[in-house]
Amino acid sequence: MEFFEKTGKFAIGSRLRMLNEKISKDAPEIYRLFNVELQPKWFPAFHVLSQGEEKTITQLAKEIGHSHPSVSKIITEMSKKGLVTEKKDEEDKRRNIVTLTEKGREISEKIAFQYQDVNATVEEMLAQTENDLWKALGEWEKLLEQKSLLERVIEKKKERESKMVKIVEFKPEYKQAFRDLNVEWINTYFKMEAADYKALDHPEEYILSKGGYIMVALLEDVPVGVCALIRMDDDPDYDFELAKMAVSPKAQGKSIGKLLGQAIIEKARSVGASKLYLGSNSILKPAISLYHKLGFRMIEGRTSPYVRANVHMEMNLN
Repeated sequence: MEFFEKTGKFAIGSRLRMLNEKISKDAPEIYRLFNVELQPKWFPAFHVLSQGEEKTITQLAKEIGHSHPSVSKIITEMSKKGLVTEKKDEEDKRRNIVTLTEKGREISEKIAFQYQDVNATVEEMLAQTENDLWKALGEWEKLLEQKSLLERVIEKKKERESKMVKIVEFKPEYKQAFRDLNVEWINTYFKMEAADYKALDHPEEYILSKGGYIMVALLEDVPVGVCALIRMDDDPDYDFELAKMAVSPKAQGKSIGKLLGQAIIEKARSVGASKLYLGSNSILKPAISLYHKLGFRMIEGRTSPYVRANVHMEMNLN
């Protein structure tokens, strides 16, 4: 249709609904054509039961990909029409076993000609098209089982928005943002400590002048995230501590933490660092997951000047 040619592929849901409506509106007439007393929505459950096996509602729901309440309602409707019967499971009285009645089995035999003619019709239509819709639907179903459409759209949104983020090195004009973003983050989960005040109130003195670095994430030229490399001259095992990473809650969901982490690690490499350390807390599961993805691994036996640091990680840059 011309409308969908104009909108493009993002309207796939609307187009599939319209195609479904065109097919579905003929379904009741096709059943009447073959004198089959079934409603189209009953077909999946009826077809499974027509194979001769007894099924619980849970088994039916799993097999046809419907919800348990939906299948339960369908079975109730079919039971009122005398097509199925329910009985208690001998091994588990909480479960009902569903099977076709004599009337249901008669319809199962009668409907065979409908299956044959409808299948032949669909095969003929598929042969008249350049693309195999049936095969394509199967491929789409597999893709959506692996990852939902929503999850895929979220990833694309993050990907697009992350391209709008610029990572720059610290300038005096970002001093207040460096402090404010960290204070907001720390107070959300913990309490400010003495070491925090020193580094955040005087970043030039306690971080930069000692050979450290601070990276700032800008979104539309506004600082929305920060991260620091603090020189660890007092520890021969490490060159820098990755610390003071904070992202504004208003800018979360744009992969800013990942971009900052990648930038700060690349900075460490560029100045010849070979090993990084960081301290975190076990309640910060998203942050710890990010550090793992960046290449950090858990270590034991470390201590930290921060009371909140009960997780310790390191990363080899070589």
